[in-house]
Amino acid sequence: MSAATRVATPRKTSKGPWLRAWERFRSNGAALAGLAILVPILIAVSSYPLWWPYAPNDIDLRALNQAPGAVHWFGTDGVGRDILARLLQGGRISLTVAIVSVAISIVIGFLVGAIASFGGKVVDNGVMRLVDLAMTLPPVIFLLVLASIAGTGVMPTIVVISLLSWPVLSRMVRARLMELRERDFVVAARGMGASMPHLLFRHGLPNCIDILVVYATLQIANAILLEAGLSFLGLGIAPPEASWGNMLNAARSTIVLEQYVWQWMFPGGALVLTVLAINFLGDGLRDAFDPRSDLN
Repeated sequence: MSAATRVATPRKTSKGPWLRAWERFRSNGAALAGLAILVPILIAVSSYPLWWPYAPNDIDLRALNQAPGAVHWFGTDGVGRDILARLLQGGRISLTVAIVSVAISIVIGFLVGAIASFGGKVVDNGVMRLVDLAMTLPPVIFLLVLASIAGTGVMPTIVVISLLSWPVLSRMVRARLMELRERDFVVAARGMGASMPHLLFRHGLPNCIDILVVYATLQIANAILLEAGLSFLGLGIAPPEASWGNMLNAARSTIVLEQYVWQWMFPGGALVLTVLAINFLGDGLRDAFDPRSDLN
């Protein structure tokens, strides 16, 4: 057979790591279900002032403890405030606190872990002893002490949660970069006099993206629970601002629990549903970025 009549067979192109990760993610039914639940929640909490006529702190004295109906879909609380408006506003605040606090903890954790891995033996030992100290503190007591010092409100709650969340990530980043620093291209860069910022952001950060993405997704769920717990105890978001935690705190009396179930059922259900959706999404991302679960 001549070369002119020979049929060319197409070469099989190898898929990149991001494409393989996407294929693993979309084959995970629980992760897709979590995404399908989370996206409508995010849209609702971010856009509710455009389509819902009630504000979170509007008081209607003619509708005290009103059951869910055509006017107030999720009912009202003991002072006549619309539960749906407060639920959506509380979701906005809870998610904002969680996302911002996780972003701050990611910056701190990445910088601490990267500096420990690239800074040499003395720096590594000193930084990791600091991390060990932070991890040995009892988290609940440490959280309550920080909250009592920082006070209540959105910003103090963000500070408290972010200061509690970074040590685990720093260890994960350090473990990844300890292996990376022995590779030829990093050794060559250090031999050519590359600065610490160059090593951190040119080589360290791109090789830790998968860790940071998975950590951020799972930690957001933990941060939502931490904020709800602090607000429930009166150390997080203080009334009249709405959050899922202080809505549950306001509905903790026996009368409300027995007679006005909508006042705690909806914020509790929203909290559980959101945390489950984020956890499903985080588990899917973790499996997607794990090369051992490659389908091919």
